Amino acid sequence: MQSIGIVVIGRNEGNRLKECLLSVIKEARIVVYVDSGSTDNSVVLAKSLGVYVVELDLSIPFTAARARNKGFEYLLQVQSEVEFVQFVDGDCRIVEGWLKRGIDELNAQSDVVVVCGRRREEFPNNSIYNRLCDIEWDTPVGEAKACGGDSMMRVTALKKVGGFNPTLIAGEEPELCVRLRQAGGKILRIDAEMTLHNAQITHFKQWWKREIRNGHAYAEGAWLHGRSPERHWVKESLRSWILALFLPLLAIACILPTQGLSILLLFMAYALFAYRVYGFTLKRGYESTDAIVYGLFCVLDKFPKLQGQIKFHLSQLFKQKRTILEYKSATSSEN
Repeated sequence: MQSIGIVVIGRNEGNRLKECLLSVIKEARIVVYVDSGSTDNSVVLAKSLGVYVVELDLSIPFTAARARNKGFEYLLQVQSEVEFVQFVDGDCRIVEGWLKRGIDELNAQSDVVVVCGRRREEFPNNSIYNRLCDIEWDTPVGEAKACGGDSMMRVTALKKVGGFNPTLIAGEEPELCVRLRQAGGKILRIDAEMTLHNAQITHFKQWWKREIRNGHAYAEGAWLHGRSPERHWVKESLRSWILALFLPLLAIACILPTQGLSILLLFMAYALFAYRVYGFTLKRGYESTDAIVYGLFCVLDKFPKLQGQIKFHLSQLFKQKRTILEYKSATSSEN
């Protein structure tokens, strides 16, 4: 464990941050917590637990990417010989045994630069939205195109590509992985428990805002790397435009000529898309109820994702500064 450092990022995570830090300080020698302007006692708490604390400059817009970069920079100042860095969000807990498993994988495969395991929602039954998150994070094991916010990275590879893009307000991990793979590295997802996440998404409005953020990430990712051979997030972006804008407009335009049949065909198209997601989710081992709900929400989420894409393109057009899109309420953050 001497070869790894931990970088935790957070903002108003309250007791969740405490659980996160307690899960890592017993397994790693160097833990850095980066705080993005918390108004609760996060900084005091982190210092009381004996971890290194970095407080971001309030005059510069907060992003998770910027926080991770600052934590990584501080980690290298404290221990320049560190070989691996585990990034973890402040609302997650590291599963016991994960750090050793990740290090073993990176030591065994020199071409792997990022390794990640299964992130689970700790309380999937607390809300339908928590459950949706848990299903979303259950991605295939093996070589992958991207990782999430919780992942272990090879320090030399991260330094080589210049770290995260600090201007991105969302989708910073997949964007980083594009550059890591272009530099010859591999991203590996292994069959191992990695983190427990405490989303606390209890209201539809929170879910909607989260999907706006995801749509923004799709648009910006496609803007940056959509012209590359792999067409990063182009397909995902187009899917929202087609399902949430072009098909509805076409159906409305054809109402009179088709005597309303176009609206029926629109809903049939949505049903077909939901059914395809349903079948895929069933094959992954989920119960029918979960598969139905996931399929329906995968149709519905195209609308806030389109909103997020429009938001990005408008900010580009008018050269506006982009700020983080928060979906957690102050109340849920402090629980």
